[in-house]
Amino acid sequence: MNPKRTFRYYCLKFIRLKGDPKSLARGTAIGTFLGITPTIPFHTVSVLFVTFITRTSTIAGFLATLVVCNPLTYIPQYYLSTILGNMLTPYDFNWERVKSVLDVLLSKPGFSESMKVLSELGSEAVIVLLVGGSVLALPFSIASYFLSLRLFIKVREKRRKKHYLT
Repeated sequence: MNPKRTFRYYCLKFIRLKGDPKSLARGTAIGTFLGITPTIPFHTVSVLFVTFITRTSTIAGFLATLVVCNPLTYIPQYYLSTILGNMLTPYDFNWERVKSVLDVLLSKPGFSESMKVLSELGSEAVIVLLVGGSVLALPFSIASYFLSLRLFIKVREKRRKKHYLT
C-alpha cells in the first residue's frame, strides 16, 4: 500500500465530511483522544458512546481514531504511555515485572496463585497505561480540535463560494 495514497485518501475523507464545523472538530478531537489512549479493543464502542453523549460527529471520531491508531503508532504510543504512567503513578510497570509474572505462570502454580499474580500485574498495568495514555493524548486532542476546526471552516467557506458562483 502506498503511504502517500493512503494519506491522501484519509485527507479527502475528512474534507468531504459535511456538518457543523464545531461538531466535526469535536468529533475529531474525541477520536484523537480515544485513539491515542491504550484501549484498542474498545475504540469503536468508546467513540460511539462519547460522540453520542456529546452530540458530535461520530464519523469524524472514527476517522480520527483510524488515523492516530494504526500498526505504525501502537508501539510508540504504548511505550510513551508506560513512561508517562510510571512517572505519574506510584506503580513501576516494566519488562522485569512482566517477565517475573511470566516465570511464575510458566512454573505451573495453582489456579488461585496464577489469578492473584495476574490480577496484581493487570490492575497496575491498566492504571499505568490509562493514566499515561490520557496525559499523552490530551495535547494531541486539543491540537486536533483547533486544526480540524480551522480546516472545516475553510472547507465550508470554499463550498459556499463555489455554490454562489454556479
